[in-house]
Amino acid sequence: MKSIKQYLVLVQVIVLIFLVGCTNSEVGFKSPVTDKTQPWTDKAFMNDPMDFQFAIVTDRTGGCRAGVFRNAVTQLNLLQPEFVMSVGDLIEGYTENHDTLKQQYDEMDEILSNLEMRFFRVPGNHDISNDVMQNMYHERYGQPYYHFVYKNVLFLVISTEDPPFENISDTQVNYIQKALMDNMNVRWTFVFFHRPYFYWNEEDKIDGYVKIENMLKGRLHTAFAGHAHHYKKVEIHGQSYIGLGTTGGASELRGTSFGEFDHIVWVTMTDKGPIIANLLLDGIFDENVKIAE
Repeated sequence: MKSIKQYLVLVQVIVLIFLVGCTNSEVGFKSPVTDKTQPWTDKAFMNDPMDFQFAIVTDRTGGCRAGVFRNAVTQLNLLQPEFVMSVGDLIEGYTENHDTLKQQYDEMDEILSNLEMRFFRVPGNHDISNDVMQNMYHERYGQPYYHFVYKNVLFLVISTEDPPFENISDTQVNYIQKALMDNMNVRWTFVFFHRPYFYWNEEDKIDGYVKIENMLKGRLHTAFAGHAHHYKKVEIHGQSYIGLGTTGGASELRGTSFGEFDHIVWVTMTDKGPIIANLLLDGIFDENVKIAE
C-alpha cells in the first residue's frame, strides 16, 4: 500500500513539474493545426497574470470644455482598463459657496458613476483651494493623500494642496516616507500628484516635494502630474516624470508637437517595467463609427 501511495505522489509531482514547465502564454489556446510549419509567429501570448493595464485621466477644469471628460469616460469603458487614476482638477472650485461646490462635486460624481471600473482621485488646486473646499473634500472622499499596492506595485497619491495650499506638509512627507519604507520590495512605484514641480527651477520647488523626490532616488518609479495642460517628459535620477496634457481642461489643442491635446494615458505594467501609450480622445471610437454613405 505504501509503495502505491509513493507512486501516486511521484506521479503528482511529475504532473506538477510538467504544468509549471508549460508556457503560461499557451493557457487557453487550442488549434487543430499540428503542422511543423504554422500560420502564426513563434511569439508568446501577452497574458502574464502579473501584467496589468490601467489608465490615467488628466485635467478636466481650469477652463472646462463641456462634454470632453464625459466622453472620455465612455471611451474608458470601451478600453476596459483594470482601474483609472487621476492627476487632479476635476471641478472648477475656487469658491467658498457650499451650494456651488456641492453642485460641482455632484456633477463630477454623476459623470464618474458611469465609469465601469474603480477610479482613484488625486486633488488639484481646483479641487482644494480653501478651507471650505478642504473640509468638503475630506467629508466626501476622505484622505487627500494615500497609497495602495496592486500586484506588488506601489501607487503613491500625493496632495500638492496641503494647507497652506500649494504645499506638501511635513505630516504628508512623513506619511510618504513610511509608505516607501513599508514597501521596499515592490517591483515598481507609480507616483501621482497635481502640480508638476519637476517643470520648475530648483529654487522654485517647494521643500516637501524636494524631500519626496530625494526619497524616490534609487527606486524604480514613474511619476505623473497635471496642472500645466502641457505634455512634457523629463528624467530625474534616471526615472520618467511626465506632465500630462488635458482631458477637457483649457487648451489651444495645437497638437502633439506643442504638447497640447486631450488624451488618456494607457499604462501596461510588465515584469520589465511600464509601457506607456498616449491615446488621443479623437482617435478612440466604438464599433458604430460614422462613415459617409
